[in-house]
This record gives sequence, structure tokens and C-alpha cells, in this order.
Amino acid sequence: MVLEYTLTEENNIQVLVLSGELIDKHQANDLMTRMEELLEQGKPKLIIDLSDLKYMNSSGLNVLIQLLTKTRNNGGESVIYNLSKKVNDLLVITKLNTLFKVADSKEAAIKMLG
Repeated sequence: MVLEYTLTEENNIQVLVLSGELIDKHQANDLMTRMEELLEQGKPKLIIDLSDLKYMNSSGLNVLIQLLTKTRNNGGESVIYNLSKKVNDLLVITKLNTLFKVADSKEAAIKMLG
């Protein structure tokens, strides 16, 4: 299964929806290029919906960490939400749940970004 994504904007917040499997950093090359463009436009607030992400490995975690780092380095923030049990367990095991801001819903994620 491949990685698919949609990236839209809502109230000056970028809404990224990931679906499929995130198992290779090269799968996200287009996404990273698009995020660079948005950051150059002064749009560093990002929420990431993981409800349709079926599987993610360490390469996938690296992609999320890159997105988080890029937004923070540009004065913004990233919030992930709608995590499956598998993805949440992966974040807990790797202790990355302390690095990411995690919300239960899109509304809560938007609220976290103020």
C-alpha cells in the first residue's frame, strides 16, 4: 500500500491528512517539498490527521519528526490527531509522545495552535 496525502488550509492552519502506509522517507518527498513552499510563505502551523494511516515504521516516524522540526524552526507548531492504537503505541514505545503535541480531534488540534 502506498502513502497518500491531502493538504488543505483552514484558518491559516495547514491540515494534512495521511492515509495508507508510511514506511519509506522517499514516499514523502512531494509532501516535504510542498511543506517547504508553505513555510516559505509564512505558514508554519500544521495539524496532521493520522486516522487513515494503517502502518508506520521508524522511517515514517522520521518524516513526522522532520515536519515537526520544520514547523518549529519557522516559528510554528505541529499537532497530530486521530491516532490509531498501533501508531499511538509506537509513539509511546519510542517516547516520541513527549515530543509531539497530540490531540483527540481536529477541533482540539486547531485549538492547541491557538
